[in-house]
Amino acid sequence: MHFESCGRVAIMGGGSWATAIAKIVMNHEENINWYIRRADRIEEFRKLGHNPAYLTGLHFDVNRINFSSDINDIVKNSDTLIFVTPSPYLKSHLKKLKTNLRDKMVVTAIKGIVPDENITVSRYFQRMYKVPEDQVATIGGPSHAEEVALDRLCYLTVGCRSLENASLISDLLASASVKTSISTDVEGIEYGSVLKNVYAIATGICHGLKYGDNFQSVLIANALQEMDRFLQTVEPCERHIEDSVYLGDLLVTTYSNFSRNRVFGTMIGQGYSVKTAQLEMEMIAEGYYGTNCMKEINRKYHVNMPILDAVYNILYEKISPMVEIKLLSESFK
Repeated sequence: MHFESCGRVAIMGGGSWATAIAKIVMNHEENINWYIRRADRIEEFRKLGHNPAYLTGLHFDVNRINFSSDINDIVKNSDTLIFVTPSPYLKSHLKKLKTNLRDKMVVTAIKGIVPDENITVSRYFQRMYKVPEDQVATIGGPSHAEEVALDRLCYLTVGCRSLENASLISDLLASASVKTSISTDVEGIEYGSVLKNVYAIATGICHGLKYGDNFQSVLIANALQEMDRFLQTVEPCERHIEDSVYLGDLLVTTYSNFSRNRVFGTMIGQGYSVKTAQLEMEMIAEGYYGTNCMKEINRKYHVNMPILDAVYNILYEKISPMVEIKLLSESFK
């Protein structure tokens, strides 16, 4: 189904990326709906004029926002739903959903796989909620929320089987500081955004182990080849792996200090346990869950993925990072 417009837009989630996307959308929309799970957070948001927990320097005109902690209320009154919750929490949010999604435009800005299901978020909406595939879009590209909030230039790619619907979402996001492009490679973008979190943990581990920049560049070059092998096996199509939505997102996540996954990996490399690292960080490192999901998915495809395997062995099999990375380094060219 081709939509004439985005209609009433809702942001589904209350974290840093949700907050940044809300700000972008409000450049175009006079009013938005915003689902945040916790009513106390909404109350504080209304009082303060900014998100009390994330990107607190970003101010909003709260009179233009219809907040609700009732997911059904927001879904009923919206046409386009932009989901921006961490992937491990998506199912628990949707458990309360009683409203039909079939006539909605569903956009996922979630960089993760649905745990337990081991499928991409777009596929999950299609299977479980019967949303037609041309009404499901994904947002990808190198875009740390902290930089988007500061109006620093960023590039987003909207993937949707319907290029007309992709264009609608693209127009909703485009601004002087947000450049957009469109693609039909929905699952390729989603898998790429999960894998780059895994590779960011790998670069963090190497950083924590005091491997230098030379090795990091070789690791990232090998990670890109590994990603390409996987995507061409799972979702063969004519894609350019060097495009910003794949390579660009991989680079920013592996190099930037804003990257939670890299920070998490660095702590593991320095000898922290997974539990301690997670407690200390407070924010979720999605790559931890993504590593397990991708390992499960790859049991079906048997793609050669030595970096994914190494990160999995360190995080889930408790193998020494020093030993595992040494073995990995010997497999690189």
